[in-house]
Amino acid sequence: MTDNLPTAPNVSIALLHYPVYDKNQQVVATAVTNLDLHDIARSAKTFGLYRYYVITPVAEQRTLSERIRSHWLDGWGAVYNPKRKAALELMQVVDSLDMALDDLEKSHGKRAKIVVTGAQGRANSISSAQLGELFRDAAQPYLLLFGTGWGMTEEIFNRADYVLEPIRGRGTYNHLSVRSAAAIILDRLLGER
Repeated sequence: MTDNLPTAPNVSIALLHYPVYDKNQQVVATAVTNLDLHDIARSAKTFGLYRYYVITPVAEQRTLSERIRSHWLDGWGAVYNPKRKAALELMQVVDSLDMALDDLEKSHGKRAKIVVTGAQGRANSISSAQLGELFRDAAQPYLLLFGTGWGMTEEIFNRADYVLEPIRGRGTYNHLSVRSAAAIILDRLLGER
């Protein structure tokens, strides 16, 4: 296995900035954060994913994301930190979930199954072990969605093919950063055991 080949070529991840809820349950577009761009890209590379999508309809946020990406791919950062460059090569900035799904369909020749994550349990949730088994079908692409703000809208949950069970800690507090949740979930799904 070389460092350039994905070990999970049928699995991609997306960070969804719209449509998501704010703390008042209003549908909003959230701001892109520099840490999420870097850290989720690094997790995607570590676990051998095909692509990392950053989804935002806000043109200024897409421009900012591309500027950060460009710094590490083409600018001084590419020479300074080649490992960061390798991670951010997986990142693609798009303005909608449908654009990400269309891109995956062009790449894989088949529509990706949508897997939604979230901090709240749902009756139709599947376990990490069950989803890991589904990922073994290399012919079927999957897009693992992570939300920002106060979670993805019901519209997104209704589009999902699968809802992954939430991460559970020791108490009732359950509000991990999205980059922490992504790393934990990717380890559970694709980490070596």
